[in-house]
Amino acid sequence: MDVHQKAVSAFFILLLGSLANIAPDLRAQGADWPQFRGPNCSGVAAAARPPTNIGPTNGVKWTVEVPWSPSSPCVSGDRIFLTTLADAQLQTRCYATGSGRLLWLNSVPVEKLELFHNSEGSPAASTPAAHGNRVVSYFGSFGLVCYDVKGREIWRHPLPRAQSGGSFGTGTSPIIAGNRVILNRDQEQNSSLLALDLATGKSVWETPRPEAHGSFGTPVLWRNDGAEQVVTPGSVQLNGYDLKTGLERWHYQGVAGFACTTPVTGGGLLFFAAWSPGKSDSPRPSWESFLAKYDKNGDGEISLDEVDAASRDFLRGMDVNHDGKLTKEDYAQVKANDAKAENILLAMMPGGVGEISPSHLAWKATRGLPYVPSPLYYQGRLYLLRDGGMLSSFDAQTGKTYYLQERLEAADQYYASPVAGDGRIYLVSVPGRLTVLKAGGDKPEVLHQASFGERIFATPALVGERLYLRTKSRLYAFGK
Repeated sequence: MDVHQKAVSAFFILLLGSLANIAPDLRAQGADWPQFRGPNCSGVAAAARPPTNIGPTNGVKWTVEVPWSPSSPCVSGDRIFLTTLADAQLQTRCYATGSGRLLWLNSVPVEKLELFHNSEGSPAASTPAAHGNRVVSYFGSFGLVCYDVKGREIWRHPLPRAQSGGSFGTGTSPIIAGNRVILNRDQEQNSSLLALDLATGKSVWETPRPEAHGSFGTPVLWRNDGAEQVVTPGSVQLNGYDLKTGLERWHYQGVAGFACTTPVTGGGLLFFAAWSPGKSDSPRPSWESFLAKYDKNGDGEISLDEVDAASRDFLRGMDVNHDGKLTKEDYAQVKANDAKAENILLAMMPGGVGEISPSHLAWKATRGLPYVPSPLYYQGRLYLLRDGGMLSSFDAQTGKTYYLQERLEAADQYYASPVAGDGRIYLVSVPGRLTVLKAGGDKPEVLHQASFGERIFATPALVGERLYLRTKSRLYAFGK
């Protein structure tokens, strides 16, 4: 080999080495959207450059019809994974990112579906989680199932049918942490946090959560004083567990009674914000007023058969003993749980052990709190989205308020969580209105809005130059 050949050979060795180092970095920065809200459920795609001016007829690379379910897209490599209820089957579906073509679908058997809210919930509400060659789906009526990316079943881990808080239906999603699948399974009884081996589906550990009965959030990972912890909300409290052993390391008493949101991390802190009715900003009426509104036959109780179908799904959650009627005792127990809760935003510092006191908080806030959308930590700020289209922005380290409850034009109800990439924040309301904002500033700066004309519950996925959005009837891929 002459000198020139040696030089060329050395150049290509260096080039291949550089490429090998670049690829993992891109994946770490969010080249995939591997679970609910992307990397560590953050809602942020650091390397993505999603389009801005998009709508049902604008910027569409492709769109396909999909059966409705509120779960969000999970993107890994050239594949999109969704869960859905279709043809009376609980399905995991795989679509091609390039064309939207359905590559495969698999179903799991179910003897009886869990109780769920017919218009707001679903037995297929959990977003899949993907890692490498594997994708894991969770259904509250079945348990967990794992496939390879070609649709071959690897393992299944059946679980008893879930009985979610308020009979609303399962809301949490699984996450993948290294070689483990983590699932927070809060129910009215027998709540627990589970860790399974990703390769085999066998149980690694399971930690009971006897105090948890009304949480719908998804766990996140937090490096707390050098140790990896799983943080997940419960009923009235927030908990941190050791990732290796499942042992509880700390808990904070005094958060929302029915938490729908997921924590986020950033700048060395942990953030959690949640709101639920029953406190001073949304007090429940007296039992007498409640009875007067719903007790049609005047017998001093409220049979679920007395109310219309839409109200029945909400009131069923107050039927504590599941006897098909609401009594004064049921209502008193609901209000007693309200009294223990606190609607609050926490910015938590690492280092806490046992019962965490307020001294471990960097700061806190009580206004602008979200009901369903999770907080967004992006570029040093924390964003909260409250129903009514009210957006708030705080300095993540100090709690300084940049703006508070600024009302957007899309003054709607929101279930989808905010996501961010390339200096922009994307919000989608339940009636189907998309708002794109410029991150930062002293007030929200709207860059683009569009209406899809149908309900949207799913959180968008940001990958590369694409944005994937699931509506009630369709899956869209948007690109520049």
